Amino acid sequence: MAAIIPPGRLVYGIQLPVQSQSTRYAQAWEATCGIDELATIARACDAAGFFYVAVCDHVAIPRPHDEVMSTTWWDTLTTLGYLAAVTDRTRLLSHVYVLPYRHPLMTAKGFLTLDTVSKGRAILGVGAGHVRDEFELLGVDFDRRGQLLDEAIDVVRAAFTDEYPLHDGETWPVRDAGLRPRPVQPGGPPIWVGGSSRAALRRAADRGDGWLPQGPPEMGMKAAVQFIRDRRGDVPIDIGVNTGPIDMTRSPEEIAAGLRRFASIGVNQLQVMFRASSVGEYCELIEAFGREVAPLLDDQE
Repeated sequence: MAAIIPPGRLVYGIQLPVQSQSTRYAQAWEATCGIDELATIARACDAAGFFYVAVCDHVAIPRPHDEVMSTTWWDTLTTLGYLAAVTDRTRLLSHVYVLPYRHPLMTAKGFLTLDTVSKGRAILGVGAGHVRDEFELLGVDFDRRGQLLDEAIDVVRAAFTDEYPLHDGETWPVRDAGLRPRPVQPGGPPIWVGGSSRAALRRAADRGDGWLPQGPPEMGMKAAVQFIRDRRGDVPIDIGVNTGPIDMTRSPEEIAAGLRRFASIGVNQLQVMFRASSVGEYCELIEAFGREVAPLLDDQE
């Protein structure tokens, strides 16, 4: 397990619009957008120095969940693979891939391939999932999702490390089978664990290279970060935070000062978001953030 963000850096990434369109967060202009607009946004992030762009994961949304979640959830790996071809520097993150839905060797093969085609830019963000009806639809035991996630992480990690992984777990024993292509990144793509429950915090500390909070932890961000670091010990780990919408009408100095406060509690990765009325405005906000705010993030004076 290893951190990938350089010490002392405060980097920034974004969960892309368009690819998923839950009514909880989708903006009106996204409904008429497709791959051209998504590619335009990803290229803007790439040019603006975003550490990653992220997409999320659902297979099929059962009724009545579709009334809030909608049914627009593009396939995670297909989308990230396309974005690998239209970007050069930004990393490609699943936020988050629901590992219990699939045999972990399928996940490993997908992200080994993504790391190859992106020339070493893949990050595997993982989570336990939360829609019971979707688990039932896929024939997966919802009540075992935490246990399944833990074992799946172990299998994927083994496959990232060795061409012929060995795993003697209860659900997915693996031996005498090889996976190529091998990853560009030594040890394979980093595994960032999503979730804000105490179980997710433990999982991030014990099995992850990073932590992706999904909403504020019950104990608060400062206590959650300390919990992970205490449990983790001396092994570095990348710690994220969801900033909420960035008000780009404020001065760059004021915005950066507010974001740097997260660094004081041990966060080194900011997941930002913007409110806009069109694709064009959204890209303008991305560009302005990269040009005016980002250079001030590492200034701790």
